[in-house]
Amino acid sequence: MPADSPFADAPPDALGAPRVSIVIPAYNEESVIRQCLLAAVYQSVPADEIIVVDNRSTDRTAAFVRQMQDEYPESPIILLQQDKAQGLIPTRNFGLDSASGDILGRIDADSVVEPDWVEQVQKAFADRSVQAITGPVVYYDMPMRRFGLKADDKMRQLMLRLAKHQYHFLFGSNMAIRRTAWEIIRNETCLDEKDEMHEDIDLSLHLFDHDLKIQYVPHMVSGMSARRLEDSPKDYRYYVTRFDRTYKAHNVNKIALKAPMVVFFSVYFPAKVLRAIHTMNAVPAGRRGP
Repeated sequence: MPADSPFADAPPDALGAPRVSIVIPAYNEESVIRQCLLAAVYQSVPADEIIVVDNRSTDRTAAFVRQMQDEYPESPIILLQQDKAQGLIPTRNFGLDSASGDILGRIDADSVVEPDWVEQVQKAFADRSVQAITGPVVYYDMPMRRFGLKADDKMRQLMLRLAKHQYHFLFGSNMAIRRTAWEIIRNETCLDEKDEMHEDIDLSLHLFDHDLKIQYVPHMVSGMSARRLEDSPKDYRYYVTRFDRTYKAHNVNKIALKAPMVVFFSVYFPAKVLRAIHTMNAVPAGRRGP
């Protein structure tokens, strides 16, 4: 664009739909990365770039990404290596810093975004007051998926009401943030070197500190695995209590914000049984053994 153009200093998404980057941190994700990338590629509105940040994987994660690059040369799949530090947060930050889009999408390696995900993201950010967005998830390896999506949506809507719409929390498996908002908070986000917190809640609280608006978007849907249910009760409890540790790190003490912990604890055993039954029924009869 010529320097003397009347649009030279205008933000890119003021001239049309914003450019969307999708960032996918990955560590030993060979079993799920292909389906994640396929969903990111087959979008009603294509992403401008799909960035996989491999963090010292010891399996074939990087090889599978390179294979996808060969199979879909027209798709903007980018493979980056983050070897400086082990962990989700430095890998996430590296990906967000490396992305060139106006909007920085962030999903997990086991996420399977709906075909209109990028389109819904662009629609949501048409509102210039919106700085970050998140949406519901459907657990694709659980039974009653349609019911599960409705339940997840209802739970997140309930969270907004309990927090009196003061705190809007991002969900790391299904979120996007405006580049300008990320640039404001990037040096403030907690590195959490002891791996005790929820990194997406941390992001949300830093955005809140700067009065940067987070919007919940019900039509921005991503699938994800319920593999967290495979954790032992002790490990699952540690995962859920990350909420408390994140709140304490930010000196946030609101009883209503404990609601997610109550919900996660209450669904663990029933959902674990459902997942076990679903997994057993999904195995071909000839492979079940005697």
